[in-house]
Amino acid sequence: MGAELHSDTAMPLRVAAIADVATGIRSFELVQADGTDLPAFTPGAHVRVQTPSGALRKYSLCNDPAERHRYVIAVKCEADGQGGSRSMHEQLRVGDTLPTSVPENAFPLVEHARSYIFIAGGIGITPILSMIRSFGDLPPAPWRLHYLSRSAETTAFLDVLAHPAWRRNVVVHHDGADPANAYDLWPALEKPNAGHVFCCGPKGLMESVRDMTGHWSPAHIHFESFSEGGGIKPDDKAFTVRLARSGAEFEVPVGQSILGVMRQHGCHAPSSCESGTCGTCRTGLLEGEADHRDMVLLPEEMQSQIMICVSRAKGDRLVIDL
Repeated sequence: MGAELHSDTAMPLRVAAIADVATGIRSFELVQADGTDLPAFTPGAHVRVQTPSGALRKYSLCNDPAERHRYVIAVKCEADGQGGSRSMHEQLRVGDTLPTSVPENAFPLVEHARSYIFIAGGIGITPILSMIRSFGDLPPAPWRLHYLSRSAETTAFLDVLAHPAWRRNVVVHHDGADPANAYDLWPALEKPNAGHVFCCGPKGLMESVRDMTGHWSPAHIHFESFSEGGGIKPDDKAFTVRLARSGAEFEVPVGQSILGVMRQHGCHAPSSCESGTCGTCRTGLLEGEADHRDMVLLPEEMQSQIMICVSRAKGDRLVIDL
């Protein structure tokens, strides 16, 4: 690869197969070079890989967790990204080695739920596909998938979801990127029940689902995002973060998170999803005004808390309780 190997991706896996599963989306099957079993994973889990460009990226495992011989990930080529996904598409070949982490799970499937409502937007189908596959031939409870995308050509795993045993539970909607053709999720979410809702996709979709489930128990609504670091907005600017306990002070450039900059300087904090959906990196905010980009904090918490994996500063400086 040419880049220094990262300590978080210490498991070298061999690329056993590559397949195009939709326009701009490619799946990669990863195995141990010696053919031994891989560490077990649970539905909704992800791994981190060091892409050929050297960037670290998080990808959900989309195969059946019962399979110990392989991990399968699906990668959407982001033309406007920072090069990680492009290098996966353009440089990775069968037989190559891909440095990979052991699986983690910030989006676990709740066992013994009364029912499951799955909502996937685009590439957000990947962890949900693993959840559905984990049900096997006898699902533990009724389930339904609402799978939203722009077009059939850009929708991954349509052939898999068309399986006779599944298709009656699957609704696929293509909006053609036309807001007037948006799918109405309200009928599925209008009446709270003892089931659980799992949503993975773009932030706009997740915010819409969050707004429509305000009358549900928060413990029954689960989100996963692929926007690590909170994404980049046109008006983003660099700012300074000060760690109150140690006195350390760092600049957080555009395109990097507080958590990422801290790691570069040897400072570590609890984290998991790194997309603002799990709440693991919740940190006290002592000074400054945060630009909150998470899906966790309640309005009354935003003055005193911050998710350092995604949120930034509205001003020039933040002081956090670390």
